[in-house]
Amino acid sequence: MEAHGPHTDDDLVTMLTRTGERIPHPDFDRYAEDLDAATLRRMWHDMTVVRAFDNEATSLQRQGELGLWVQSLGQEAAQIGSGHALNGNDFVFPSYREHGVALTRGVDLPEILRIFRGLQHGAWDPEAHRFHLYTLVIGAHSLHATGYAMAMDRDGLVGTGDPERDGAVVCYFGDGATSQGDVSEAMVFAAVHDAPVVFFVQNNQFAISEPVTRQSRVPLAQRGAGFGIPSVRVDGNDVVACYAVTRWALERARSGGGPVLIEAFTYRMGAHTTSDDPTRYRTRADESYWAERDPIARLDTYLSALGELGDDAREAVAAEVKELGRRTRETVRSWEVPAVGSMFEHVYAEPHATVDAERAWFERYERSFADQGVHA
Repeated sequence: MEAHGPHTDDDLVTMLTRTGERIPHPDFDRYAEDLDAATLRRMWHDMTVVRAFDNEATSLQRQGELGLWVQSLGQEAAQIGSGHALNGNDFVFPSYREHGVALTRGVDLPEILRIFRGLQHGAWDPEAHRFHLYTLVIGAHSLHATGYAMAMDRDGLVGTGDPERDGAVVCYFGDGATSQGDVSEAMVFAAVHDAPVVFFVQNNQFAISEPVTRQSRVPLAQRGAGFGIPSVRVDGNDVVACYAVTRWALERARSGGGPVLIEAFTYRMGAHTTSDDPTRYRTRADESYWAERDPIARLDTYLSALGELGDDAREAVAAEVKELGRRTRETVRSWEVPAVGSMFEHVYAEPHATVDAERAWFERYERSFADQGVHA
């Protein structure tokens, strides 16, 4: 790795090495004290399940059942670790690759595929899961996340000292989004207003095909300093460190300490989407290097060495992912194309005159074709 620049790994918070050894950290160890064997097994379970779902969705796209699929392959530790640090008061604004975080928020994974089958813009209730709909416009949701965080603060849901009341926002986006103006504007507002928002950057090293070295001369976490936002870089393939750092950041935000920027340095093991060919812009050597740092294998090795991951656990998860695959296939193939007019539903929470007028126009437009057929 380079000694300097956006690819340096010298300053990463690491608590579980790539060979599965637990190492102490002076600043963040206390935030991982509650990670007993049962909790770590749950994290291993969640990472394994979301990867299996990811592979199933890729297969469905290849079979023509989905228009597109966006993999999270290789980023499971960043998502599951941070997702487990959330509580019920926190609200998440994802981009479009946060399938692992969705799992930790109770979203039924096959429902995500309604978006990629072109049936709906979102298939879950954001308020029920405290997990917003996916945002496909790069970086746009960072503004929404900051505004929501500011509203939480003004509603007295931050810094009260009551754990049943206090909450914060986590906004997930990739390295490419840090080059967008929306993200910069969001950080300006978050810093000035001490918004309780954690910007969680999954630096998977490629904005589609553009490497991070062509996006920044320095580690992305350093951008936070320009806005006065405390920042930390974490090993994004280390689920323990991702949990601990996110827990620290959330506790700070919930208590009224303001925004935090986390850069989770990871690697996108798959393609950007199923329409992408990563062999055109990265090498086999790079892929092999990061395969040795697989986040699931790392935790697997650690738990196995402790004698905390037996055959019974492996068999149970294998059966679960097989059933999830079957259910996902059958569910996706059972969906019918909704009526075109359904696009006017759920635009606003309450009836809206403009939407009603547009719906009426569209209905007249559709009837005009039937009228032409009768006259013919």
